[in-house]
Amino acid sequence: MTPIKDYIQANKNRFLEELYGLIRIPSISSETARKPDMQRAAEYWREQLLKAGADKAEVMPTQGNPVVYGEKIIDPKAKTVLVYGHYDVMPVDPVELWKTQPFEPQVIGDRLYARGANDDKGQSFMHAKAFEYMVKENCLPCNVKFMLEGEEEIGSPSLGQWCADNKNMLEADVILVSDTSMIAPEIPSITVGLRGLSYIEVSVTGPNKDLHSGIFGGAVANPANVLAKLISDLLDENGHVTVPGFYDDVVEIPQEERAAMAKAPFNEEEYKKALDIEAVSGEKGYTTLERTGIRPSLDVNGMWSGYTGEGAKTVLPSTAHAKISMRLVPNQNWEKTGHLVAEALKARAPKSVKVDVKLLHGGSAYGADLGSEAYKAAEQAYMDVYGKLPIPTRSGGSIPIIATFEQVLGIKSLLMGFGLEADAIHSPNESYLLQNFFRGIETIAAFYKHYGK
Repeated sequence: MTPIKDYIQANKNRFLEELYGLIRIPSISSETARKPDMQRAAEYWREQLLKAGADKAEVMPTQGNPVVYGEKIIDPKAKTVLVYGHYDVMPVDPVELWKTQPFEPQVIGDRLYARGANDDKGQSFMHAKAFEYMVKENCLPCNVKFMLEGEEEIGSPSLGQWCADNKNMLEADVILVSDTSMIAPEIPSITVGLRGLSYIEVSVTGPNKDLHSGIFGGAVANPANVLAKLISDLLDENGHVTVPGFYDDVVEIPQEERAAMAKAPFNEEEYKKALDIEAVSGEKGYTTLERTGIRPSLDVNGMWSGYTGEGAKTVLPSTAHAKISMRLVPNQNWEKTGHLVAEALKARAPKSVKVDVKLLHGGSAYGADLGSEAYKAAEQAYMDVYGKLPIPTRSGGSIPIIATFEQVLGIKSLLMGFGLEADAIHSPNESYLLQNFFRGIETIAAFYKHYGK
Protein backbone atom coordinates (compact mmCIF):
# COMPACT_ATOMS: atom_id res chain seq x y z
CA MET A 1 0.00 0.00 0.00
CA THR A 2 0.94 3.65 -0.44
CA PRO A 3 1.20 5.91 2.65
CA ILE A 4 -2.17 7.55 1.92
CA LYS A 5 -3.87 4.17 1.52
CA ASP A 6 -2.33 3.03 4.81
CA TYR A 7 -3.57 6.18 6.54
CA ILE A 8 -7.11 5.78 5.17
CA GLN A 9 -7.21 2.12 6.15
CA ALA A 10 -6.02 2.87 9.69
CA ASN A 11 -8.47 5.73 10.19
CA LYS A 12 -11.50 4.87 8.02
CA ASN A 13 -13.81 4.02 10.93
CA ARG A 14 -12.96 7.32 12.64
CA PHE A 15 -13.47 9.19 9.37
CA LEU A 16 -16.96 7.75 9.06
CA GLU A 17 -17.89 8.39 12.70
CA GLU A 18 -16.85 12.02 12.34
CA LEU A 19 -18.87 12.31 9.12
CA TYR A 20 -21.86 10.76 10.90
CA GLY A 21 -21.71 13.53 13.49
CA LEU A 22 -22.14 16.12 10.73
CA ILE A 23 -24.88 14.16 8.95
CA ARG A 24 -26.93 13.81 12.13
CA ILE A 25 -27.42 17.59 12.21
CA PRO A 26 -30.58 18.28 10.13
CA SER A 27 -29.21 21.41 8.46
CA ILE A 28 -32.04 22.07 5.97
CA SER A 29 -31.51 25.62 4.77
CA SER A 30 -34.97 26.01 3.20
CA GLU A 31 -36.73 25.49 6.56
CA THR A 32 -36.57 28.52 8.86
CA ALA A 33 -37.14 26.36 11.93
CA ARG A 34 -33.73 24.76 11.27
CA LYS A 35 -31.77 27.96 11.98
CA PRO A 36 -30.27 26.52 15.19
CA ASP A 37 -29.21 23.41 13.27
CA MET A 38 -27.46 25.55 10.68
CA GLN A 39 -25.39 27.12 13.45
CA ARG A 40 -24.66 23.70 14.96
CA ALA A 41 -23.45 22.35 11.62
CA ALA A 42 -21.19 25.35 11.13
CA GLU A 43 -19.70 24.94 14.61
CA TYR A 44 -19.15 21.23 13.94
CA TRP A 45 -17.24 22.04 10.76
CA ARG A 46 -15.10 24.59 12.59
CA GLU A 47 -14.06 21.96 15.13
CA GLN A 48 -13.31 19.43 12.37
CA LEU A 49 -11.03 21.88 10.55
CA LEU A 50 -9.11 22.66 13.71
CA LYS A 51 -8.74 18.96 14.53
CA ALA A 52 -7.52 18.31 10.97
CA GLY A 53 -4.71 20.84 11.37
CA ALA A 54 -5.99 24.26 10.32
CA ASP A 55 -4.07 27.16 11.88
CA LYS A 56 -7.37 28.89 12.44
CA ALA A 57 -11.05 28.29 11.75
CA GLU A 58 -14.04 30.47 12.54
CA VAL A 59 -17.76 30.70 12.00
CA MET A 60 -18.42 33.98 10.24
CA PRO A 61 -21.84 35.68 9.98
CA THR A 62 -23.52 36.56 6.70
CA GLN A 63 -26.90 38.07 5.90
CA GLY A 64 -28.19 34.49 6.12
CA ASN A 65 -26.58 31.33 7.42
CA PRO A 66 -22.94 31.50 8.57
CA VAL A 67 -19.86 30.62 6.54
CA VAL A 68 -17.11 28.50 8.05
CA TYR A 69 -13.67 29.78 7.10
CA GLY A 70 -10.41 28.02 7.89
CA GLU A 71 -6.85 28.16 6.65
CA LYS A 72 -3.34 26.81 6.90
CA ILE A 73 -0.62 28.97 5.36
CA ILE A 74 2.65 27.07 4.93
CA ASP A 75 4.38 29.71 2.81
CA PRO A 76 2.98 33.02 1.54
CA LYS A 77 4.82 32.39 -1.75
CA ALA A 78 3.34 28.92 -2.28
CA LYS A 79 0.23 28.22 -4.35
CA THR A 80 -3.04 28.55 -2.50
CA VAL A 81 -6.06 26.26 -2.89
CA LEU A 82 -9.46 27.48 -1.69
CA VAL A 83 -11.76 24.53 -0.89
CA TYR A 84 -15.49 25.21 -1.25
CA GLY A 85 -18.31 23.06 0.06
CA HIS A 86 -21.71 23.41 1.70
CA TYR A 87 -23.15 22.01 4.90
CA ASP A 88 -26.83 22.62 4.13
CA VAL A 89 -28.99 19.85 2.70
CA MET A 90 -32.29 19.40 0.88
CA PRO A 91 -35.55 18.63 2.71
CA VAL A 92 -36.29 14.91 3.19
CA ASP A 93 -39.92 14.84 2.01
CA PRO A 94 -41.56 12.50 1.19
CA VAL A 95 -40.13 10.95 4.34
CA GLU A 96 -42.30 7.83 4.02
CA LEU A 97 -40.26 6.76 0.98
CA TRP A 98 -37.04 6.54 2.97
CA LYS A 99 -35.87 3.03 3.84
CA THR A 100 -33.70 4.43 6.66
CA GLN A 101 -33.96 7.44 8.94
CA PRO A 102 -32.74 10.40 6.81
CA PHE A 103 -30.51 11.86 9.52
CA GLU A 104 -29.34 8.61 11.06
CA PRO A 105 -26.52 7.42 8.76
CA GLN A 106 -26.56 3.71 8.02
CA VAL A 107 -24.20 1.57 5.94
CA ILE A 108 -26.01 -1.03 3.86
CA GLY A 109 -23.73 -3.13 1.70
CA ASP A 110 -21.16 -0.82 0.17
CA ARG A 111 -23.18 2.38 0.55
CA LEU A 112 -23.78 4.99 3.22
CA TYR A 113 -27.45 6.06 3.33
CA ALA A 114 -28.49 9.45 4.74
CA ARG A 115 -29.48 12.94 3.67
CA GLY A 116 -26.21 14.66 2.86
CA ALA A 117 -24.27 11.41 2.54
CA ASN A 118 -23.14 12.67 -0.87
CA ASP A 119 -24.51 16.20 -1.31
CA ASP A 120 -22.45 17.75 0.07
CA LYS A 121 -21.46 16.59 3.52
CA GLY A 122 -19.82 13.37 2.34
CA GLN A 123 -18.04 14.96 -0.60
CA SER A 124 -16.82 18.04 1.26
CA PHE A 125 -15.68 15.90 4.19
CA MET A 126 -13.21 14.14 1.89
CA HIS A 127 -11.29 17.41 1.68
CA ALA A 128 -10.98 17.68 5.45
CA LYS A 129 -9.58 14.15 5.63
CA ALA A 130 -7.15 14.60 2.73
CA PHE A 131 -5.99 17.83 4.39
CA GLU A 132 -5.62 16.04 7.73
CA TYR A 133 -3.42 13.37 6.16
CA MET A 134 -1.13 15.89 4.49
CA VAL A 135 -0.76 17.97 7.66
CA LYS A 136 -0.05 14.99 9.89
CA GLU A 137 2.42 13.49 7.39
CA ASN A 138 4.05 16.90 6.83
CA CYS A 139 3.56 16.67 3.07
CA LEU A 140 1.21 19.59 2.41
CA PRO A 141 2.73 21.45 -0.58
CA CYS A 142 0.20 24.31 -0.82
CA ASN A 143 -1.56 26.82 1.33
CA VAL A 144 -5.13 25.68 1.96
CA LYS A 145 -8.20 27.76 2.74
CA PHE A 146 -11.68 26.38 3.45
CA MET A 147 -15.01 28.09 2.75
CA LEU A 148 -18.11 26.11 3.77
CA GLU A 149 -21.51 27.75 3.37
CA GLY A 150 -25.02 26.95 4.55
CA GLU A 151 -27.20 28.23 1.70
CA GLU A 152 -26.17 26.37 -1.47
CA GLU A 153 -29.45 24.47 -1.69
CA ILE A 154 -31.39 27.76 -1.75
CA GLY A 155 -29.17 29.48 -4.30
CA SER A 156 -26.38 30.90 -2.07
CA PRO A 157 -28.13 34.28 -1.64
CA SER A 158 -25.65 35.56 0.96
CA LEU A 159 -22.34 34.14 -0.24
CA GLY A 160 -21.67 36.50 -3.14
CA GLN A 161 -21.71 39.57 -0.89
CA TRP A 162 -19.72 37.73 1.79
CA CYS A 163 -17.06 36.91 -0.80
CA ALA A 164 -16.94 40.52 -1.96
CA ASP A 165 -16.58 41.68 1.65
CA ASN A 166 -13.75 39.20 2.28
CA LYS A 167 -12.04 39.22 -1.10
CA ASN A 168 -8.52 39.76 0.26
CA MET A 169 -8.88 36.95 2.79
CA LEU A 170 -10.04 34.57 0.04
CA GLU A 171 -7.17 35.18 -2.37
CA ALA A 172 -6.19 31.89 -4.00
CA ASP A 173 -4.95 30.34 -7.22
CA VAL A 174 -7.83 27.89 -7.68
CA ILE A 175 -11.10 26.93 -5.99
CA LEU A 176 -11.41 23.19 -5.44
CA VAL A 177 -14.93 21.76 -5.29
CA SER A 178 -16.39 18.29 -4.84
CA ASP A 179 -20.13 18.68 -5.41
CA THR A 180 -20.54 16.95 -8.75
CA SER A 181 -20.50 13.41 -10.13
CA MET A 182 -18.34 11.01 -12.11
CA ILE A 183 -19.47 8.75 -14.92
CA ALA A 184 -19.08 5.40 -13.13
CA PRO A 185 -17.11 3.94 -10.20
CA GLU A 186 -14.24 2.96 -12.49
CA ILE A 187 -14.63 5.79 -15.02
CA PRO A 188 -13.42 9.04 -13.46
CA SER A 189 -14.46 12.38 -14.91
CA ILE A 190 -14.04 16.07 -14.26
CA THR A 191 -17.00 18.38 -14.71
CA VAL A 192 -15.89 21.14 -17.08
CA GLY A 193 -19.26 22.80 -17.57
CA LEU A 194 -22.29 23.58 -15.41
CA ARG A 195 -25.61 24.85 -16.61
CA GLY A 196 -26.92 28.01 -15.03
CA LEU A 197 -30.32 28.41 -13.42
CA SER A 198 -33.21 30.85 -13.51
CA TYR A 199 -36.05 30.02 -11.12
CA ILE A 200 -39.46 31.70 -11.17
CA GLU A 201 -42.83 31.37 -9.46
CA VAL A 202 -45.98 32.07 -11.49
CA SER A 203 -49.34 33.00 -9.99
CA VAL A 204 -52.54 33.26 -12.04
CA THR A 205 -55.53 34.94 -10.40
CA GLY A 206 -59.10 34.91 -11.70
CA PRO A 207 -62.20 35.57 -9.55
CA ASN A 208 -61.75 37.08 -6.08
CA LYS A 209 -62.72 33.80 -4.36
CA ASP A 210 -63.21 30.11 -5.15
CA LEU A 211 -66.46 29.60 -7.04
CA HIS A 212 -69.00 26.78 -7.44
CA SER A 213 -67.88 24.96 -10.59
CA GLY A 214 -71.45 24.13 -11.58
CA ILE A 215 -72.82 27.65 -11.29
CA PHE A 216 -69.77 29.47 -12.70
CA GLY A 217 -67.97 26.82 -14.76
CA GLY A 218 -67.87 27.78 -18.43
CA ALA A 219 -68.61 31.44 -17.71
CA VAL A 220 -65.58 32.49 -15.66
CA ALA A 221 -61.96 31.74 -16.54
CA ASN A 222 -60.45 28.96 -14.44
CA PRO A 223 -56.91 30.02 -13.38
CA ALA A 224 -55.79 26.38 -13.21
CA ASN A 225 -56.90 25.78 -16.80
CA VAL A 226 -55.26 29.02 -17.94
CA LEU A 227 -51.98 28.23 -16.19
CA ALA A 228 -51.88 24.72 -17.67
CA LYS A 229 -52.32 26.19 -21.15
CA LEU A 230 -49.71 28.90 -20.59
CA ILE A 231 -47.21 26.31 -19.44
CA SER A 232 -47.90 23.85 -22.24
CA ASP A 233 -47.35 26.63 -24.78
CA LEU A 234 -43.83 27.32 -23.45
CA LEU A 235 -42.55 24.24 -25.35
CA ASP A 236 -43.37 23.14 -28.89
CA GLU A 237 -43.64 19.61 -30.28
CA ASN A 238 -39.86 19.53 -30.88
CA GLY A 239 -38.96 20.33 -27.27
CA HIS A 240 -37.98 23.85 -28.28
CA VAL A 241 -38.71 26.74 -25.88
CA THR A 242 -41.11 29.14 -27.60
CA VAL A 243 -40.27 32.27 -25.56
CA PRO A 244 -39.06 35.06 -27.90
CA GLY A 245 -35.36 35.77 -27.36
CA PHE A 246 -34.77 32.66 -25.21
CA TYR A 247 -32.00 31.32 -27.47
CA ASP A 248 -30.52 34.66 -28.56
CA ASP A 249 -27.45 34.38 -26.32
CA VAL A 250 -26.94 30.62 -26.55
CA VAL A 251 -23.48 29.74 -27.87
CA GLU A 252 -23.55 26.75 -30.19
CA ILE A 253 -21.02 24.08 -29.23
CA PRO A 254 -18.56 23.18 -32.03
CA GLN A 255 -19.06 19.83 -33.70
CA GLU A 256 -15.63 18.67 -32.47
CA GLU A 257 -16.72 19.10 -28.85
CA ARG A 258 -20.00 17.33 -29.50
CA ALA A 259 -17.99 14.46 -30.97
CA ALA A 260 -15.77 14.37 -27.87
CA MET A 261 -18.83 14.28 -25.63
CA ALA A 262 -20.21 11.37 -27.60
CA LYS A 263 -17.23 9.26 -26.49
CA ALA A 264 -18.47 9.22 -22.91
CA PRO A 265 -20.03 5.84 -22.04
CA PHE A 266 -23.82 6.09 -22.17
CA ASN A 267 -26.41 3.36 -22.64
CA GLU A 268 -29.78 4.85 -23.46
CA GLU A 269 -31.63 1.59 -22.88
CA GLU A 270 -30.18 1.27 -19.38
CA TYR A 271 -30.96 4.94 -18.80
CA LYS A 272 -34.63 4.40 -19.68
CA LYS A 273 -34.81 1.21 -17.66
CA ALA A 274 -33.38 2.88 -14.57
CA LEU A 275 -36.05 5.61 -14.82
CA ASP A 276 -38.84 3.20 -15.81
CA ILE A 277 -39.74 5.21 -18.92
CA GLU A 278 -40.56 4.04 -22.43
CA ALA A 279 -38.76 6.81 -24.27
CA VAL A 280 -36.53 9.84 -23.69
CA SER A 281 -37.73 13.31 -24.56
CA GLY A 282 -36.21 16.68 -25.30
CA GLU A 283 -35.04 19.14 -27.91
CA LYS A 284 -35.00 17.64 -31.39
CA GLY A 285 -31.59 17.24 -33.00
CA TYR A 286 -29.63 16.59 -29.80
CA THR A 287 -28.66 13.48 -27.86
CA THR A 288 -29.66 12.90 -24.24
CA LEU A 289 -26.21 13.90 -22.98
CA GLU A 290 -26.25 17.03 -25.13
CA ARG A 291 -29.74 17.96 -23.95
CA THR A 292 -28.59 17.88 -20.34
CA GLY A 293 -25.13 19.35 -20.88
CA ILE A 294 -24.92 21.90 -23.67
CA ARG A 295 -28.53 22.96 -24.27
CA PRO A 296 -30.87 25.07 -22.13
CA SER A 297 -34.13 23.63 -20.86
CA LEU A 298 -37.39 24.67 -19.19
CA ASP A 299 -39.31 22.56 -16.68
CA VAL A 300 -42.19 22.86 -14.24
CA ASN A 301 -41.02 21.95 -10.74
CA GLY A 302 -44.37 22.15 -9.00
CA MET A 303 -48.01 23.19 -9.50
CA TRP A 304 -50.85 23.77 -7.06
CA SER A 305 -54.41 25.10 -7.21
CA GLY A 306 -57.93 24.52 -5.94
CA TYR A 307 -58.95 21.55 -3.83
CA THR A 308 -56.51 18.64 -3.54
CA GLY A 309 -57.80 16.94 -0.38
CA GLU A 310 -59.61 13.62 -0.05
CA GLY A 311 -62.85 13.17 -1.94
CA ALA A 312 -64.52 15.81 -4.09
CA LYS A 313 -65.06 19.52 -3.75
CA THR A 314 -66.40 21.10 -6.90
CA VAL A 315 -64.72 24.46 -6.94
CA LEU A 316 -63.44 26.75 -9.63
CA PRO A 317 -60.23 27.98 -7.92
CA SER A 318 -59.44 31.63 -7.47
CA THR A 319 -55.71 31.16 -8.03
CA ALA A 320 -53.21 28.74 -9.54
CA HIS A 321 -49.46 28.62 -9.06
CA ALA A 322 -46.38 26.99 -10.54
CA LYS A 323 -42.65 26.98 -9.97
CA ILE A 324 -40.56 26.83 -13.15
CA SER A 325 -36.83 26.41 -13.60
CA MET A 326 -34.76 27.19 -16.67
CA ARG A 327 -31.36 25.52 -16.94
CA LEU A 328 -29.02 27.78 -18.88
CA VAL A 329 -25.81 27.46 -20.85
CA PRO A 330 -22.79 29.81 -21.00
CA ASN A 331 -23.57 33.35 -22.16
CA GLN A 332 -27.22 33.24 -21.03
CA ASN A 333 -28.00 35.73 -18.27
CA TRP A 334 -30.27 34.22 -15.63
CA GLU A 335 -32.09 37.44 -14.78
CA LYS A 336 -32.66 38.33 -18.43
CA THR A 337 -33.93 34.83 -19.17
CA GLY A 338 -36.29 34.89 -16.19
CA HIS A 339 -37.73 38.22 -17.32
CA LEU A 340 -38.15 36.94 -20.89
CA VAL A 341 -40.23 34.00 -19.67
CA ALA A 342 -42.19 36.24 -17.31
CA GLU A 343 -43.06 38.68 -20.09
CA ALA A 344 -44.08 35.85 -22.42
CA LEU A 345 -46.45 34.42 -19.80
CA LYS A 346 -48.02 37.81 -19.15
CA ALA A 347 -48.35 38.65 -22.84
CA ARG A 348 -50.00 35.33 -23.66
CA ALA A 349 -52.48 35.38 -20.76
CA PRO A 350 -56.13 36.19 -21.54
CA LYS A 351 -57.65 39.36 -20.07
CA SER A 352 -59.88 37.21 -17.87
CA VAL A 353 -56.98 36.57 -15.43
CA LYS A 354 -54.07 38.42 -13.88
CA VAL A 355 -50.55 36.95 -14.01
CA ASP A 356 -47.80 37.70 -11.53
CA VAL A 357 -44.26 36.30 -11.87
CA LYS A 358 -41.55 36.39 -9.20
CA LEU A 359 -37.91 35.82 -10.07
CA LEU A 360 -36.79 33.80 -7.04
CA HIS A 361 -33.11 33.08 -7.66
CA GLY A 362 -30.58 31.87 -10.20
CA GLY A 363 -27.01 31.91 -11.39
CA SER A 364 -24.86 31.85 -14.49
CA ALA A 365 -23.48 28.82 -16.27
CA TYR A 366 -19.80 27.93 -15.89
CA GLY A 367 -17.05 26.67 -18.15
CA ALA A 368 -13.66 25.38 -16.93
CA ASP A 369 -10.17 25.97 -18.31
CA LEU A 370 -8.91 22.59 -19.53
CA GLY A 371 -5.44 23.95 -20.12
CA SER A 372 -4.81 25.23 -16.60
CA GLU A 373 -2.17 23.88 -14.22
CA ALA A 374 -4.91 22.86 -11.81
CA TYR A 375 -6.76 20.84 -14.43
CA LYS A 376 -3.59 19.06 -15.52
CA ALA A 377 -2.72 18.28 -11.88
CA ALA A 378 -6.19 16.82 -11.41
CA GLU A 379 -5.77 14.66 -14.50
CA GLN A 380 -2.55 13.24 -13.09
CA ALA A 381 -4.16 12.67 -9.69
CA TYR A 382 -6.91 10.57 -11.23
CA MET A 383 -4.28 8.69 -13.23
CA ASP A 384 -2.46 7.88 -9.99
CA VAL A 385 -5.56 6.52 -8.26
CA TYR A 386 -7.70 5.11 -11.08
CA GLY A 387 -5.02 4.29 -13.63
CA LYS A 388 -6.74 6.31 -16.35
CA LEU A 389 -7.28 9.92 -17.34
CA PRO A 390 -10.62 11.48 -16.37
CA ILE A 391 -13.16 12.24 -19.09
CA PRO A 392 -14.22 15.91 -19.27
CA THR A 393 -18.00 16.13 -18.92
CA ARG A 394 -20.64 18.84 -18.84
CA SER A 395 -23.20 18.63 -16.07
CA GLY A 396 -26.84 19.45 -16.51
CA GLY A 397 -27.01 20.60 -12.90
CA SER A 398 -26.25 24.02 -11.52
CA ILE A 399 -24.01 25.35 -8.78
CA PRO A 400 -24.80 29.06 -9.24
CA ILE A 401 -22.11 30.24 -6.85
CA ILE A 402 -19.32 28.79 -9.05
CA ALA A 403 -19.86 31.46 -11.70
CA THR A 404 -20.15 34.07 -8.94
CA PHE A 405 -16.73 33.06 -7.63
CA GLU A 406 -15.18 33.88 -10.99
CA GLN A 407 -17.07 37.17 -11.25
CA VAL A 408 -16.42 38.36 -7.67
CA LEU A 409 -13.10 36.74 -6.74
CA GLY A 410 -11.60 36.34 -10.20
CA ILE A 411 -10.72 32.70 -9.51
CA LYS A 412 -11.51 29.67 -11.67
CA SER A 413 -12.91 26.53 -10.05
CA LEU A 414 -11.93 22.89 -10.47
CA LEU A 415 -14.84 20.46 -10.05
CA MET A 416 -13.52 17.10 -8.85
CA GLY A 417 -16.75 15.23 -8.04
CA PHE A 418 -17.00 11.64 -6.86
CA GLY A 419 -20.78 11.18 -6.75
CA LEU A 420 -22.78 8.83 -8.95
CA GLU A 421 -26.21 9.01 -10.54
CA ALA A 422 -27.22 6.10 -8.31
CA ASP A 423 -26.61 8.25 -5.21
CA ALA A 424 -30.09 9.81 -5.60
CA ILE A 425 -29.15 13.24 -4.26
CA HIS A 426 -32.18 15.45 -3.43
CA SER A 427 -34.35 12.30 -3.38
CA PRO A 428 -35.37 9.83 -0.67
CA ASN A 429 -32.67 7.27 0.12
CA GLU A 430 -29.72 9.46 -0.82
CA SER A 431 -26.52 7.45 -0.52
CA TYR A 432 -22.80 7.53 -1.21
CA LEU A 433 -20.57 4.69 -2.35
CA LEU A 434 -17.98 4.17 0.39
CA GLN A 435 -15.36 3.28 -2.22
CA ASN A 436 -15.81 6.71 -3.77
CA PHE A 437 -15.54 8.44 -0.40
CA PHE A 438 -12.18 6.82 0.35
CA ARG A 439 -10.87 7.10 -3.20
CA GLY A 440 -11.89 10.74 -3.19
CA ILE A 441 -9.66 11.38 -0.19
CA GLU A 442 -6.79 9.65 -1.99
CA THR A 443 -7.33 11.55 -5.25
CA ILE A 444 -7.58 14.94 -3.54
CA ALA A 445 -4.28 14.34 -1.74
CA ALA A 446 -2.73 13.34 -5.08
CA PHE A 447 -4.01 16.57 -6.64
CA TYR A 448 -2.14 18.63 -4.04
CA LYS A 449 1.02 16.64 -4.69
CA HIS A 450 0.95 17.40 -8.41
CA TYR A 451 -0.39 20.94 -8.14
CA GLY A 452 2.26 21.85 -5.57
CA LYS A 453 4.97 21.09 -8.12
